[in-house]
Amino acid sequence: MSRNTPPPVEKAFPADTADIDEGDEALDEFSDAIAPVTLKMADDACGVRLDKVLSGLIPAYSRSRIQQWIEAGYVTVDGAPAKTKMTVLGDELVVVTPQIAPEEKAFQPEAMDLDIVHEDKALIVINKPAGLVVHPAAGNWTGTLLNGLLHHLPSLANVPRAGIVHRLDKDTSGLMVVAKTLAAQTDLVRQLQARTVKRQYLALVWGTPQLSGQIDGAMARHPRDRIKMAVSESMIAKPALTHYRRLAVGALDGRAVSLMHCRLETGRTHQIRVHMQSLGFALVGDALYGKPHLMPFFPRQALQAARLGLNHPVSGKYCVWSAALPPDFAELLVRAGIDQAVSDALDE
Repeated sequence: MSRNTPPPVEKAFPADTADIDEGDEALDEFSDAIAPVTLKMADDACGVRLDKVLSGLIPAYSRSRIQQWIEAGYVTVDGAPAKTKMTVLGDELVVVTPQIAPEEKAFQPEAMDLDIVHEDKALIVINKPAGLVVHPAAGNWTGTLLNGLLHHLPSLANVPRAGIVHRLDKDTSGLMVVAKTLAAQTDLVRQLQARTVKRQYLALVWGTPQLSGQIDGAMARHPRDRIKMAVSESMIAKPALTHYRRLAVGALDGRAVSLMHCRLETGRTHQIRVHMQSLGFALVGDALYGKPHLMPFFPRQALQAARLGLNHPVSGKYCVWSAALPPDFAELLVRAGIDQAVSDALDE
C-alpha cells in the first residue's frame, strides 16, 4: 500500500448481520472515527486548494465531506488545524481523521427508556412518547426508537428495520408493535395489508364534527407542498379510510373543540390529520395542517394511538392493548372541560 493510498473504509453497520446473536456486543464496537490517514503533499499540488487535493487522494470520501472535516478540525497540516480554502504549497504533512457520517450511525444501539406495554418471544408493544422519531432519516439519524430497540434487544439487528412494521408521527403518542423475528414481522405486515390490525386513536379537533361517519378519501403528496399529504384524485393516490365518532365537546378560549375516536382501516402517512382537516376540523396543535394562530394551545398535534389489536403471529390469538392518555393530553382535556373518562369509550 503506497503512502497516498487510504485504508479500507469500514462500514458503520455490519454488512452481514446474520451471525449477530442476542446479547452480541458487535454493534457497540464501532467508534466515531476511522483510522487517521497521513498524506505527504506532492510538489505538483502547489497552488491547489487543500480540499480538492484531498478529495483526489482519498476518493472514498466526497469533497463536501472533507470540507466539513476541515471546518470541524479533523484535518491538520504540519500539526496545525487546517483552514478552509487554504491552498497547498507542497511537501506538507497532512493528517485526515475521517468521521463516520450521521447516516452511517443510524443503525447503532442507544440506551433509551422504553415504555414497554407487552413483550414476548415474537413481539414488543411500545407506548411511544410524543417527540420520539420512530426511524432514522435526514435530520434525525440518531435518538430514534430504532436506536433504542437495538440497545434493548441486539438481535433485532437481524430483522429488517429492527422489527418496525408501522410508524407513528414524531409528535403522535401511543401504541406501536415491533416484531422480534423475521417470521413475526412477515406475519404482522400481512395483517396490516389485510387490514386485520385494529388501530384506534383519540384526537382533539377544532370545531364540532357530526356524531359519526367515515372519510373515504384517497391520499397522495400535496401537489404544491411536498412535506404535506392531501386527499387526492390523482392516479397515484392510495386508498385511505377513516371511521370517526365524536365522544365529547368542550372549548378552548371560547372556541369549540371535540374529542374524536378515530379507527383506521388503512395506515397512510398523516391519515387522521389529513382526513379530519379535509372536513374542516384540524387537530388542535397541528402545526402542519392546522391554523398557526391557534398553535399556542398545544405544542403538538393532539393525537394518541390509544388501542391496538392484532392476531398474535405465533398463537393466532387476538390480542388487544390499551394506553392511557399521556399527561399533556390529559391536561388539555381538563382545560377544554372534557371529562377524561370518555376517552375510555373505545371499541372492543
